[in-house]
Amino acid sequence: MNIALDAMGGDFAPKATIEGAFLAKKSYGNDITITLIGNQEIIHSHLNDLGIDSNLFPIVHAPSVINMGEHPAKAFQQKQDSSIAIGFGMLMKQKADVFCSAGNTGAMLVGSMFTIKPISGILRPGIAGFLPKENGEFGIILDVGANADCKPEYLEQFGVIGSLYAQYAFNKTNPTVALMNLGEEEEKGNILSLTAHQLLKSNKSINFVGNVEGRDVFNSKYDVIVCDGFSGNIILKMAESIFDVMEYKKIKSDFIDLFNYAAVGGSPILGVNGNVIIGHGISSPFAIKNMIEQGKTLAQSKVCDKIKETYHQ
Repeated sequence: MNIALDAMGGDFAPKATIEGAFLAKKSYGNDITITLIGNQEIIHSHLNDLGIDSNLFPIVHAPSVINMGEHPAKAFQQKQDSSIAIGFGMLMKQKADVFCSAGNTGAMLVGSMFTIKPISGILRPGIAGFLPKENGEFGIILDVGANADCKPEYLEQFGVIGSLYAQYAFNKTNPTVALMNLGEEEEKGNILSLTAHQLLKSNKSINFVGNVEGRDVFNSKYDVIVCDGFSGNIILKMAESIFDVMEYKKIKSDFIDLFNYAAVGGSPILGVNGNVIIGHGISSPFAIKNMIEQGKTLAQSKVCDKIKETYHQ
């Protein structure tokens, strides 16, 4: 398996990304190939400084970088020699099984939409986030930022692709799917949630269990929560802040540790023709290592193929 890693992506790149790649390589050895994409001279310099054998990693030269503050669409179009653009090119040409980056999130979405493109039948791809649960597992929340404004049909598809991810990546049998709402009762909510509820309820391919409220995000009532990207992004970032608050208060527990974004490493874009993981901009080496691990799991689970099978029937 070849995992392409944007070596230049993230606030602490390339040092953090290279260190994270080395941690992943130590864990998985010859099971994976990690291809570093970025400025070849800079990558070799950091490998030497860190005392890492450069023969461990194939390097694909990318002379430019899409910086965090750049306009995603313009930068992606103008910088086809950037690490992100080249990574998507490798994915499209099947020279990589997975592409991971902690770089510009918007550019990652642009690449997903216009290079590898959405799977036929998918109205809008979504970004999946992960929320710790009381039982020590993780629940899936979809969407967490790709689609701030949604139609009911989008939410229904999020339920389907989220359920497929839970089934094949998390090994969940008949995963439960719930709709985030302001009350558990079926008749509650705005126009979007009321209509989406009926669509999800009528979809026999998923195990829809109804509405859940904000107080349910960390319990075991669901495997997948469906919501628009605006709400999902707020929920996910609020969850991440819990770890920071507990760290500040010097409160330690195994459950609180699950709120650390680095424990997950990144978020997959589901519904596109390829395996893509977006990492946090402030990713540490540990987070990069876990992002690579998540990419490995995504590719092995063949969730992308399962989504294609579902919508090509």
